[in-house]
Amino acid sequence: MARKKPRKQTPLPKMAKPALRVLQVELGSETLEEVCQYSRRQVLALHGMGPSAMAILEQALAANGLCFANDS
Repeated sequence: MARKKPRKQTPLPKMAKPALRVLQVELGSETLEEVCQYSRRQVLALHGMGPSAMAILEQALAANGLCFANDS
């Protein structure tokens, strides 16, 4: 029987505490892979997610081959 590889779990990048809190509390996200379930528009709309935090988050996603869900 073949074993499945464990899914990679990339921690959220270092950013301002309000931005981290909103990702953890409002979205329930502790990893970049969990943030990918949401669109850029949804994340940007969260109170505490400003342009600087979004830039850090987008860089971290891109560096790990990840992206936001499609905006609808």
